[in-house]
Amino acid sequence: MRLIPAMDLRGGRCVRLRQGDFAAESVFDVEPAALLDRYYAWGAGWTHIVDLDAARDGSTVNDSLIGALVADRKMRLQVGGGLRSRAAVEQVLGRGASRAVIGSLAVAQPQDARDLLADFGPDRLAIAFDVRIDHRGTPCVTTHAWREQSTISLWEAVETLANGRLRHVLCTDVTRDGMLNGPNLELYADALRRFPEIEWQASGGIRDASDLAALAGLGVAAAVSGRALLEDRIAIEELRPFLQSE
Repeated sequence: MRLIPAMDLRGGRCVRLRQGDFAAESVFDVEPAALLDRYYAWGAGWTHIVDLDAARDGSTVNDSLIGALVADRKMRLQVGGGLRSRAAVEQVLGRGASRAVIGSLAVAQPQDARDLLADFGPDRLAIAFDVRIDHRGTPCVTTHAWREQSTISLWEAVETLANGRLRHVLCTDVTRDGMLNGPNLELYADALRRFPEIEWQASGGIRDASDLAALAGLGVAAAVSGRALLEDRIAIEELRPFLQSE
């Protein structure tokens, strides 16, 4: 399992939200380029970048910053946030990102998502499904920067795309995101049981090396972590087994 450090950008700053709530934001005193350098020095092969402003309202305030980070080419970047059109995906990949991440588009316009997967290939795109667990225990997908709750289950959403060369799925339990209360292991175990052919990326709640080990034990392909790394909650010696440069 690969650990993918996360960098969330809002107004050009590195931030983390709690449970997807823009009113519950933590700002970190580190420049985005310096944070990317830190992850590179650790030996990380990938970094996951989210443009929160674009995700929320389509703002382009972070465009030049993300362009500079992508152009640096120190490592592979997986970039998402507000990519709701072919043009937006083409722009991110054209700048040099290794992978574009789409979310709301895949729910609202699944045929467009299937077309993008067919045109760009399964390794250049990841589909992000942010979910909340409903009263029945079903993970239901949220869209538009976590503000809109759908009745579509994660399983229905994945099934819609499963025949469209889908390979990489980033799944976040929104209620655990930024909370440092442990990942939803039951959710990812169910995901792997239902769709073992998909390379699942687990996000939300990671707090320590034991969480990484638990996710690796399940068989997820990658774990995406932001706050625990920004707050230096996991020693680099404990991270190294999960940092892969290839």
